[in-house]
Amino acid sequence: MKHTALSSFFVVIISLVTLTNHSLASDSKPPIQLATKYRPSIKITHYWVSEKLDGMRGYWTGTKLLSKQGKEINVPEWFTLNWPKTAIDGELWIGRGKFQTTISCIRRKKINNKCWHNIKFMIFDLPENTNNFTRRINTMKSLVKEYNSPFLDSIKQFKITSTEALENKLAYIINNGGEGLMLHHQEAYYTKGRNKHLMKLKRYQDAEAKVIEHLGGKGKYQGMLGAIVVVTPVGIKFKIGSGFTDQQRSDPPPIGSIITYKYTGKTQRGVPRFASFLRIREYH
Repeated sequence: MKHTALSSFFVVIISLVTLTNHSLASDSKPPIQLATKYRPSIKITHYWVSEKLDGMRGYWTGTKLLSKQGKEINVPEWFTLNWPKTAIDGELWIGRGKFQTTISCIRRKKINNKCWHNIKFMIFDLPENTNNFTRRINTMKSLVKEYNSPFLDSIKQFKITSTEALENKLAYIINNGGEGLMLHHQEAYYTKGRNKHLMKLKRYQDAEAKVIEHLGGKGKYQGMLGAIVVVTPVGIKFKIGSGFTDQQRSDPPPIGSIITYKYTGKTQRGVPRFASFLRIREYH
């Protein structure tokens, strides 16, 4: 009886520890704000517009830099030297078309100081600031000026007067190697999770899926990757065979990894149409 009671006691303790650890893990992600899809019905003059940077999302806690998944990013000490002791939401970015270069630098286990000198943390919001977005823009500019770090800057925010002007700006950004635009309501407050007052505008839609199989290539891709089979969070399986570089076909996204793909619409069965590989999600 004593042995049984002691065993039950340890089972309860182990269960409690497991639950506690699970709770800590689930709470480790920073409380970031997420965008919704652009709605043409909005009053465009009420929104600030900025370029959607193709870099890596970062969350500065005031003491350390986290990925959107809550993993601490290994940065050189000099990179964040004398940064503000306040929460900052932003993007680690080198430039248009430099996503892979940026990620390759950040992912290195051993810090490469040379490549980090090319990266900037571009501020796009202040999570703990309780003012509306227009006032937060002014605060972001003030922080950049006050702390004067060569690796800290704010994303340019501007106003658009018409839907036609917005489309022209989008075309200009894309034609020059950019990804799209972000629209943020001037009176909006920072909100954890999806915020209808923050929208993204791109020429295509994108989503994430898990890689479950590699399919061999044919012809010029003989002996390399031909396509990957992925499954979406709701269980829809489909193939993606385009968007890969020759290097990625030689070293494809690992089985079990989460990738981002772009597409244009869906079939009646819910399968993304014209799906094309974009990138491996930076942290998972």
